[in-house]
Order: sequence, then structure tokens, then C-alpha cells
Amino acid sequence: MKCESNLEKVLAAGHFAVTAELGPPMGCDDQVVRDKAAILKGCADAVNITDAQTAVVRLSSIASAAIVLQEGLEPVMQMTVRDRNRIAIQSDILGAAALGIRNCLCIAGDHQSFGAAGKLHGHVGAKNVYDIDSIQLVEILRHMRDDGVQQGGDELESRPPLLIGAAWTPMGDPVDFRVTRLAKKVAAGADFIQTQGIYDVEQFARTMEDVRARGLHERTAILAGIIVPKSGGMLRYMDSSVAGVSVPKALIQRFPRTKKGASKEEKRQARRKSEETGKQIAVELIEQVREIEGVRGVHIQAIEWEKAVPDIVEAAGLVPRPAA
Repeated sequence: MKCESNLEKVLAAGHFAVTAELGPPMGCDDQVVRDKAAILKGCADAVNITDAQTAVVRLSSIASAAIVLQEGLEPVMQMTVRDRNRIAIQSDILGAAALGIRNCLCIAGDHQSFGAAGKLHGHVGAKNVYDIDSIQLVEILRHMRDDGVQQGGDELESRPPLLIGAAWTPMGDPVDFRVTRLAKKVAAGADFIQTQGIYDVEQFARTMEDVRARGLHERTAILAGIIVPKSGGMLRYMDSSVAGVSVPKALIQRFPRTKKGASKEEKRQARRKSEETGKQIAVELIEQVREIEGVRGVHIQAIEWEKAVPDIVEAAGLVPRPAA
């Protein structure tokens, strides 16, 4: 065992793992995090704490992860290379380990232009750091954990016990390079992989054939990403605007359309039907990816809709979660 986190124990025991996502607030109210943790407790083996997702300032992933720990739920702390150089990242990793955080997901982070969406202004003028990339971050954490050495070569007085994760976009362009990029992350030391949202299961299954041919599924635990859709409009946006996400038209067409001039009650009913449709689609996707050899679990992302997760995992037969 590398860190004896709950997630590591679940995977080591051969259970089908479940992680979920918890988005910190755009403020310093810790109760928001605690309330979301209460919703997700018992539904997942660990929960991802996003790191200023969409490049918008939010409660830090380290602080949020520490709060989640206090609530008896295991965090997967996200760490982006967008905002920190290698010195700051290594310092933050040591700090997180000192607080008892045992799982870390290494990611690039959304470009700052993502923050200017809808009514938000974001920080489009912010400078990206990208002193290192996400693959290099995985390797740095592996050396800190396994060798007790900082990236610059100095020895650590104590090693951070970590389960190291990385993100993967199986259907991103260029598609032919996707499995090669996964192989680089595995070689760097990724213990587990969480994928971008999967809607086109047939295409994902074909990609997994290449993964198995290279034996990568035996060297890391792949958790398929399930982004819970709330509406057909959300799926249309993701299909057209989110890199690496392909949504079959048949899924989009399952959502009801609100008639022009509909009353408030009709809109409310359509919204409720859309939400139920989205949860049902998520359950079906979980069942389908679970049948693909090499998939060791799912990562459920109900973006700012954490209360949908208990219904989904129960309908998918994923509760109760195993006791590690």
C-alpha cells in the first residue's frame, strides 16, 4: 500500500470504485462544503475537491479537502499546474499531506478564459504559470513519495503518503494520440485515472481496446467519467464546446423541450422531467461502462448538483459502498 487511503484499499480489494465531485464555493463559508459532504457521504469512496474550476476563484482545494476530512469523507484533492510553479506545488503537497490528505489528482487546469462565462467576469487577464505540465507533476509526486526527493534534488525530511491520480480525455483530438498520452501518465506514476465525461460509450470501448492491448489497464486503475446532464441544452453545449466530449444525438433527443409560451408550472414540470432523464442517463452510462474490461470504477460529476448523486448510485446498485 502506498498511502492506505480508502480509495486505494477499495481498488486493491478489487471493488468497483466510485468517486464523486464536490465543488467549493466562491466564498469562505465552510458550511457550504460541509453540507455537500453530508450529501455525498456513503455514496462514494472518495470525493474530488476541484481546484478553482473554470478558472474562477473559489475556496482552495486544500482547505476544502481538510474540511471534508473533518466530516468523515475522504477527499481527492485536485492540484493544477495553471496557478503554481513547482516550488509552490511541492510545498502545498507537503502541507496537504500534513493535514491527512492522501489522494491527489494532477491536472493542467482550465484556461483563464473559461472564467468569463455567463454572468461571471473571471480573470481573463491572469497569467498562466505552467512551469511544469500535469505529467511532470505526476512524476514529481512519485519521486517525493517513493524516493523522498524534491524535484530539484534536495531530500525531504519525511515523505508524503499519496495515491497519485491523473485525468485523461479518451476522445480528445487527436484521437490517435490519446492512448499514448495515457501511457505517458502511467509511466510517470499515475496510480489511478479519472476520464473526461463519457457519453459515446461505443467509441470509448474502442479506445479501451487499445488501452488493453498496451496493458495499461493492468498498471493503473481507470475510472470512467460520468457527467450528469441536467438538460438537452447542456448536452448540446458539451457536444459542441467541450473538448473531448462527444454526445450521441439520441441522448440529447431524450430530453423534453419546453414549448414556447409555456406557463411557469409547465416549465417547472419540464425541468423536473429533464432532471429525472439526466439521472437515468447517468445510471445507464454507469451500467454500460462497467461492462468494459479495464474500467475499475466511475467518477460521477454532478456539477453543482451533488444532491443527484445518492439517487444515481442507488439506482446503479453501487450502494452500500464497501468498507475498506
